[in-house]
Amino acid sequence: MSKEFMAKQPKRMERTNRAQPSVREVLEELLSIHHIARNITHLERIPPRAACYAPFPSGLHPDVLVALREYGIQQLYSHQAQAIEAVLRGEHVVVVTPTASGKTLCYNVPVLSAVLENPKACALYLFPTKALAQDQYQELYSLAGATGKGIKLYTFDGDTPASARRAIREAGNIVLTNPDMLHTGILPHHTAWCRIFENLRYIVVDEVHQYRGVFGSHVANVFRRLRRICDFYGVQPQFICCSATIANPKEVTERLIDHPVTLISENGAPAGEKFFVFYNPPIVNEELGIRRGVVNEARRLASRFLAEDIQTIVFARSRMQVELLVNYLRKTMRRLGKSIGRIAGYRGGYLPNERRSIERGIKEGAILGVVSTNALELGIDIGQLNAAILAGYPGSVASTWQQAGRAGRSTETSVAVLIANSSALDQYIISHPGYFFGRAPEQAIVNPENPAIAASHIKCAAFELPFLDGEPFGSLDPTPLLEHLEAERIVRHSGNKWFWSADTYPSENISLRSASSENFVVVNLADQNRVFAEVDFDSAPFLIHTEAIYMHLGETYYVEHLDWDRRTAFARPQRSDYYTEAISKTEIRVLQIDEKHDYAEIEIAAETGSQERGGLLSEYEKLPTDTEYPLTQSPTDGPPAASDLPEHGSEKASRLLGEQVASSPPLEETASTSASLSPTVIRKGRGDVAVITIVSAYKKLRFESHENIGYGTISLPPLEMQTEACWLTFDPRLKEELEQRQLDLSHGLQGIAHLLGQVVPLYVLCDARDIGAVAMVQSPHDGLPTIYLYDRYPGGIGLSQKVFEMDRTILRAAWEIVEKCPCAAGCPSCVGPEVAPLGKASALHLLRSMFCPPPDQTHSHCEHEHRT
Repeated sequence: MSKEFMAKQPKRMERTNRAQPSVREVLEELLSIHHIARNITHLERIPPRAACYAPFPSGLHPDVLVALREYGIQQLYSHQAQAIEAVLRGEHVVVVTPTASGKTLCYNVPVLSAVLENPKACALYLFPTKALAQDQYQELYSLAGATGKGIKLYTFDGDTPASARRAIREAGNIVLTNPDMLHTGILPHHTAWCRIFENLRYIVVDEVHQYRGVFGSHVANVFRRLRRICDFYGVQPQFICCSATIANPKEVTERLIDHPVTLISENGAPAGEKFFVFYNPPIVNEELGIRRGVVNEARRLASRFLAEDIQTIVFARSRMQVELLVNYLRKTMRRLGKSIGRIAGYRGGYLPNERRSIERGIKEGAILGVVSTNALELGIDIGQLNAAILAGYPGSVASTWQQAGRAGRSTETSVAVLIANSSALDQYIISHPGYFFGRAPEQAIVNPENPAIAASHIKCAAFELPFLDGEPFGSLDPTPLLEHLEAERIVRHSGNKWFWSADTYPSENISLRSASSENFVVVNLADQNRVFAEVDFDSAPFLIHTEAIYMHLGETYYVEHLDWDRRTAFARPQRSDYYTEAISKTEIRVLQIDEKHDYAEIEIAAETGSQERGGLLSEYEKLPTDTEYPLTQSPTDGPPAASDLPEHGSEKASRLLGEQVASSPPLEETASTSASLSPTVIRKGRGDVAVITIVSAYKKLRFESHENIGYGTISLPPLEMQTEACWLTFDPRLKEELEQRQLDLSHGLQGIAHLLGQVVPLYVLCDARDIGAVAMVQSPHDGLPTIYLYDRYPGGIGLSQKVFEMDRTILRAAWEIVEKCPCAAGCPSCVGPEVAPLGKASALHLLRSMFCPPPDQTHSHCEHEHRT
C-alpha cells in the first residue's frame, strides 16, 4: 500500500548519486523494506500550500516598514495583516495558526510601531518558558535594530543579574519574561516597576495553548492581579495573544485575560509538502498483546535518517526515554563512523547553559539528531529540521501537530512519523487515522475559579495592593477568605480596605506549574559536590531515590543517598548496564462529596412494567449524549452538611470561595429501593479526595532488552495530595454474579480503570498522566466496588468534572476498544496485561451490562446497537 501510494505522488525523484538523498527518497527506501512497511497503518500526504499575501495596514510607523523591507519582507501574510489591523483598532486579539506561520510579526510590528510613535511606550512579552523568551529576544532585537531608533528591550528571568534589573526597570521599552517571573519578580514589587506600568500599552501572550490545566488556571489568576495593578496605575493595555490550533482558542483566551477577543485563524503562510506516517510496532507476544518497544522502534527509524545526514528530532514521552534514546543513538552513530557528539538530548533538568548550547548546535547544524521531551515542542528557533519522529502519541491532537511541525518549517518536503506504544490511547489513535486527521484538536480547560488556586492568588493580590470592601477578584468575592485571613492575623481590616499585615511573602511559596515550588538538586560526589541537575518535587521519588540509576546527558550516575529533608541527591558517575524504575501504589480517601446521583429512577419504572434496563446516566437519559456544561455551571445537589465531613485545607478554600460558583438547580436524589433489577452502576459522584502515593520499591531493567534483573526497596515519606475526583460505584452483588460466570470483579474493575485513564484524553485536552485511575473492590468510603478518576494536580483543575459530565461517551469508547482488541485475555492496548487471564472478559461483561439489557431480554438489539 505505502510504496504504491508514494509512486502516485507528484515530483517523484529517482535516487541519484549525490551525497545526501532527499527526505522523500529516504522515505521511499523505508517503504521498500518489508519488515518496516508492514507496520505502517496509514500514510498521509499533506500537499504544499501557497502563500496568501496582503499589503501593510495603514497607520504603521514608517520606520517599521523600512525595517521589514530590510529584512526582505515586502508584504505580509493575510493573517498577519488581519491581526495587525485588529490591534490598531484597539481590539484584544488571539492569532491561531500552525507552527512556523509567522505569528511573531503579529505582535512585533504593532508594538515596535507604538514605541516609535511614543518613545515612552512599554510592552510586556510573556512566554511560557524563559528559553522561548531568550529565543524570541534575538529575533526582536534584530528587527528593532533595523529601525535605527535605539529601542531598548531586555529579557527578565531568574538568570538576570541584579545589576541589570535596575536598568530594565528604568529604561526598558519591551521586557520579555515568563509568567513565573511576573508572579514572583514583578507584581509583588510593582512600585519598582511603576515606569513600565504607567506606560504599558501592550501585553503579549505567546503560546496560549500551553496555558491550560493547573498552569493555565494559575496564570489566569496572575493576569487578574496584573489587571488590578494596571488599574491602580491608570492604564488599560491591549492583549495580543498567539496560539497553536486548539478547539476553543477564543474561549480559553477570554478565560485567561477576562476580556473579549478577536479571533484571527485563517492561515496565509506557505508550507512545504509533508508526509505523515502512522507506524504501529509489531506484536512480539501474541498472548499478552505486547508490541515491540517504542524506544527501540524510534531508534531504528531515526537511524535511517541520521545515516543519510538528515537532521532529525525525536520526541520522547519521558526524561528516562530521552536519556535511553541518546545512549542508543550515540551507539548507532559510532557504528556508522560518525561523531557521537552530533547526538544530543534536551529536557528539563539540564542547566540553562547546556540547553542554550544544544539549541545553537541544532540551529547551526552541528547537532544532527536531538532527542527531546515536549520542551522543544514550543516555538524555540532551532532551524529547519527535515524529519520528526514521535516516540509515542503526545497525548493530544494539538501537541501532535506541534511536534510534527518541528520538521518542515520551510517550503521543503518533510516527514513526521508517529510511533504508537501499546497503550489503549496510542492504539486507538494509530488504528483510527480518520479520528486524528479529520477532527479538530481538543478543547483546553482553564478554571481560574479553582478554590485552592484562586485563594493563593488572592493572598498575593492582597500583598500587592489593599483590597477595597466589595472589590471582586475576577468573578469571585474575596471577602470570606479575607475575613478568614484576618482571624489568622495575615490581613487586617481598616476603614474600607484590607491590608496585608504578615511578614511572609506569599508568591515565593506558590508554584504556577507543580504541587510544590521546591526542586531537588543532584550533586556529583566525584566533582566536589557540584550541582549538575535539578529534578522537580513530584519526580524526585521516582528518579533520584537512593540506589537509583540517574541518567543525564547520556551518562549514568548511581545515587548513593537521597537526603529528603535537604532536597539533595548525592550521586557519582558509574557505568551501568541497567536502569531503575520505581514502583508505587495509590490509595484514595473521599473528603467531600460535591455531587452524586443514584440510579433508582429506572428501577422503580421497571417495577411498573417498563422493560428498560437501568444503567449509567439513567437520570440524564433524556439529554443528548454530548451535553456538556460549562466548568462553573454543572448540575449539582450541593455539598453535604459541614458536620458530615471533616474540613481540610482545600475544603476550607472551597467553602470560602467555591460556593460562589454559579450552579444549576439541584437534581433530586432518589434512594435505591428496588431489588427487582440491579443496574451495574448504582451511583456516580464527584468531590474532593485525598490521594496518597507510596513509592516503595524499584526494578532494575537491562538496557536494550529491558530484562528485569532485580528489585530494591525505597523508604520515603508518603506523598499526599488533595484534589478533585469523580467515581462510579458498582453493585456489590456483581462479585457473586461474576464468580458464577468464572469471572473476577477485582480484575474487571482494574481493567476498566486502566482503560478509562487512557481514553479520557480523547475527549479532554490533557495528557494521560494528568488523570489518575484507581479501582477498589471495597472503597474505604462506603465499602462498595468503586472506580475513581482523579486530577493529578492539587486542588483539581476540572478534568474529573469534565469526565463526570461526559462519562457515558467515555465509557462507550472504552467498550468499543475492548470489543475490538484482538488479544485473548488483556493487553496494554485494552485493559492491561496485569489483570490477565480474567481481566478482559470481566471488564467486557461489566461494560456491556452498563448499556445492554440482560441476555434474556433484547440482547440482539444491544449487539446491533454496538455494531452500528
